[in-house]
Amino acid sequence: MNFTLKIWRQKNAKAKGKFVTYKLNDISSNCSFLEMLDILNEQLVLKGDEPVAFDHDCREGICGTCSLYINGHPHGPDTAVTTCQLHMRKFRDGDTIVVEPWRAKPFPVIKDLIVNRNAFDQIIQAGGFISVNTGGIPDANAILIPKEDADYSMDAAACIGCGACVAACKNASAMLFVAAKVSHLALLPQGKAEASDRVQAMVRKMDELGFGNCTNTGACEAECPKQISITNIARMNREFLGAKVGSQKKRVSSGGGF
Repeated sequence: MNFTLKIWRQKNAKAKGKFVTYKLNDISSNCSFLEMLDILNEQLVLKGDEPVAFDHDCREGICGTCSLYINGHPHGPDTAVTTCQLHMRKFRDGDTIVVEPWRAKPFPVIKDLIVNRNAFDQIIQAGGFISVNTGGIPDANAILIPKEDADYSMDAAACIGCGACVAACKNASAMLFVAAKVSHLALLPQGKAEASDRVQAMVRKMDELGFGNCTNTGACEAECPKQISITNIARMNREFLGAKVGSQKKRVSSGGGF
């Protein structure tokens, strides 16, 4: 298969970037998208040109670092897959493929197709954890959890933090990511103790970092490689409003007023 690639090249965070066109021939249809980029980089190195910088790690759809915006879709035209799981058979011979980094202010470009997603780490550090000392490790079935709650929690915990939801959203909102992190802990007994502080801290940090607001277009869910449901956003909103009301009641009862 033969392809024309239009790839965003940017030397560093401060440099002005541009699209550069490359031609690739005789690419196997079974080749993954990242393997195709490896082939391109081998050719560039042999010619003495600088290879295209892109992020990758596990190449098994687990780590979420292979964050590429391909032909207008985060992770490409296939559904429920990361870029490393996208294969060239999803394209047609002779296609022109446009490859860009995530476009969001909180994810500044580091070089070429690599963006800094430290903003997600900061949101998790703000509250996406459980710090209650529960002593030794209890038996798995010592705390009874309804299966429906456990299933919903595991579905939310499947989020890999790749940032596709932000890239897909016209507002660059991180609501789906934050909601997934809030939901998978809020649904379990172990996460209840810090639920109020957690949701307020994470939403506050999300806003502070410059992510946009959710306007319920559903693009985040449609492009999520792990198919995280936007029902988690509704759950997070309920958790957040409940926490805010609870905080106000505490201030009133202690004489602090609104």
